[in-house]
Amino acid sequence: MPQGVNRPVLRFGVFEANLSAQELRKHGTRVRLRGQSFFILSMLLEKPGEVVTRDEMQQRLWPADTFVDFEHSLNSAVKKLRGVLGDSPDNSRYIETIPRVGYRFIAPVQEVAATTPGAAGREVPVAPTSAEPLRDAAPPISRRSWPRYVVAGVVIVAVGVVAALAWRMAGPRPELAREKVALAVLPFSNLTGDAGQEYFSDGLTEEMIVQLGEMDPERMSVIARTSVMHYKGSTEALPQIGSELGVQYVLEGSVRRDSSRVRITTQLVRVKDQTPVWSREYDRELAGLLTLQHEVAQEVANEMRITLGEKPKPNIASGAKRVISPETYAAYDLYLQGRYFWNKRTEEGFRRAADYFQQAIDRDPRYAPAYAGLADTEGLMSTWYEGPPSELMPKGRAAALKALQLDDTLADAHTSLALIAENYDYDWQTAEKEFKRAIQLDPGYATAHQWYAECLAWQGRFEEALAESEKARQLDPLSIIIAADHATILYYDRQYDRAIAQARAVINMDPHAPRAGSVVIYSYVQQGKFADAQKFVEQIGLAPDDPWHSVLEAIVFGKWGHAAEALEALRKAERFPWKPEQRVEALVVVYSAVGRNEQSIALLQQAVVNHSNAVTALKVDPIYDPLRSDPRFQAVMRQAGLGDVGAAAKR
Repeated sequence: MPQGVNRPVLRFGVFEANLSAQELRKHGTRVRLRGQSFFILSMLLEKPGEVVTRDEMQQRLWPADTFVDFEHSLNSAVKKLRGVLGDSPDNSRYIETIPRVGYRFIAPVQEVAATTPGAAGREVPVAPTSAEPLRDAAPPISRRSWPRYVVAGVVIVAVGVVAALAWRMAGPRPELAREKVALAVLPFSNLTGDAGQEYFSDGLTEEMIVQLGEMDPERMSVIARTSVMHYKGSTEALPQIGSELGVQYVLEGSVRRDSSRVRITTQLVRVKDQTPVWSREYDRELAGLLTLQHEVAQEVANEMRITLGEKPKPNIASGAKRVISPETYAAYDLYLQGRYFWNKRTEEGFRRAADYFQQAIDRDPRYAPAYAGLADTEGLMSTWYEGPPSELMPKGRAAALKALQLDDTLADAHTSLALIAENYDYDWQTAEKEFKRAIQLDPGYATAHQWYAECLAWQGRFEEALAESEKARQLDPLSIIIAADHATILYYDRQYDRAIAQARAVINMDPHAPRAGSVVIYSYVQQGKFADAQKFVEQIGLAPDDPWHSVLEAIVFGKWGHAAEALEALRKAERFPWKPEQRVEALVVVYSAVGRNEQSIALLQQAVVNHSNAVTALKVDPIYDPLRSDPRFQAVMRQAGLGDVGAAAKR
């Protein structure tokens, strides 16, 4: 491209690349990416989704008269680029290796306004910081010029020192770079000495995440609860935590409480040099805890705004939707206990959570978050087959509507309504409307992005689905469930190699990760790699008497054409005493895999009548391809609001 022509600023994931300024930013903060590595990134971003060959890279970066070890230099530059992006060849989120050919940029890329901090409406080139020479960099300074540059440097340093002193002695801070920062609230330490109070310290952590996430989402990104809870009781150093979560700041805290008072100590720390930026200690009545949470969140948000060179917002005593009166503190305490058990994501955890949320409602029938918590619980219990949808989903809907009647700004209540609309009513338009409203209210709510991604994927809208899934991963980078769902979407999109790599990465994090093992096996089956699929069935460690072991074996052997082995595995799966809601999901795919289409369609017809969420993936799951020409299958799809066989199924 000719010099003087502005090239675009491109956004992908948490990164923005200013191609003219040769600058890369992560979460708004500039990161060092030198010479050839940046040029390779530029070439890939110029042709997103297309293969850039190794020959093209050699011609542009290493002309014929340049004597270098091309292969070594290219591999080294790509390795450095992947290191900066947090990418890897085995689990590519941004750069896919095309063996012996080249590379392809696979993440969604968006062109954004070409502006630079401090310059409104125009792009200001930023001088390279790299020690490596760039093609358009200024020529080196000659030895004859050194004295002039040394004198000039001394003058500049002196002026800088005087300016810094004046800045400290003067009043307001100058306008600084307006960048978005990322913050993690680490699990608050329970200093009560009572393990039974863990729900309180965990709940306080979660509430602080919610409060901070709502404060200034355009300027501050807050990591979700699931990821930060990995560091509960951890001794990992802050730089490592900051690197793993991609944050520049962390909020640490501790909590003590007795029967009537609470003491909270908080400290905001800058990760790169572990410098405390701000710290406070609060000693309050328990009844004023929610007001205190808002106060702490606002002080942290204001400190972030000052860091970004902006004026702090006026201190408001409390956020209306989070305030409770002293006499209803007991309801809030019960709500925290409900969330503590809800986050365990087990059958027993859900049941105890529902009980605590109901107790909170009984204590204070006007406490909206308790209804939202109950809606979350009933909805997930249904989709996890912990009870009949006809019983759980209407209860969840009633709770969500009551929460919104009391406070229509609760993002989690809108998200629950969306979950019920898609999984029970098969009303995809309402689901999308509610997901969008939830994300508008709380852009940092990772679960809303995650579930919306599923909603889009089930409709075959994969580009949008993967973009939403990527947002969820950025907000909750260590969440096993979100990472496994991302692999599932890739499988639905028939990107089998990427699905396998993503699912294997999840299994490396957690060998018992939900759905990840199935994604690997199903992907191998669709590729015709049956031996690999069967080998992986044994590798994931399910006991031989586990019914899901039989299900997976039946699918693999059925597709492989090993009729005897498939029939034996099918009989084991049929004999298992499944819950009625779970039986459909388990057996419908088996019947399809072994060619028993009549039984498969009969189960699907039963499922759609019972409002089961087992039919939500009919449009996109490759396992159903043998059934797509059957008019009865198409009728079930129409009943589920998914139309006839769509383009997604014909890929």
